[in-house]
Amino acid sequence: MPRYLLSHWLAAPAVPPYLLISLAGGPGGAALPAISLAGVLPSYIMKKVITYGTYDLLHRGHINLLKRAKEMGDYLIVGLSSDEFNGVKNKKSFYSYEERKLVLEAVRYVDLVIPEHDWEQKARDIIDHEIDVFVMGDDWEGKFDHLANLCEVVYLPRTEGVSTTRTKAHLRLTESSNVEFTE
Repeated sequence: MPRYLLSHWLAAPAVPPYLLISLAGGPGGAALPAISLAGVLPSYIMKKVITYGTYDLLHRGHINLLKRAKEMGDYLIVGLSSDEFNGVKNKKSFYSYEERKLVLEAVRYVDLVIPEHDWEQKARDIIDHEIDVFVMGDDWEGKFDHLANLCEVVYLPRTEGVSTTRTKAHLRLTESSNVEFTE
């Protein structure tokens, strides 16, 4: 490494060397000779995946879907239905949007949680977040095929024997049989 770059590198060790090469001038401000950065700059482009849902009463089916979605790329974004949008869909969540968001952000497969406000948002999100793969459970099979002109659309099989609807029904039965809940 030339002395003038080395002195800059030692003064600012947290700055990657390829940035110094591209930003530093030679002695007396002279332009640097052309330098190939091949092999220095990453040639890898991140593959982004997005999925959507309410994720109320998080269960192993949700975790399985999130894990499989993450395995399809490097960065997983979850569009989480807002409380208002759930109302439009005639759904009532046990937990508020903020509580559901907090839980999802703690799941290791999830890199980013964004609010979902309407059905049309999916196409905008795919474009805005430069999404490569759109993933939903196979209970939505065919409903989002129109997004295939923007990215790959994948429907993953549901986890057998578990659903939020089933859990809520179980809780209602348990509650009506006077079983005491612990906190």
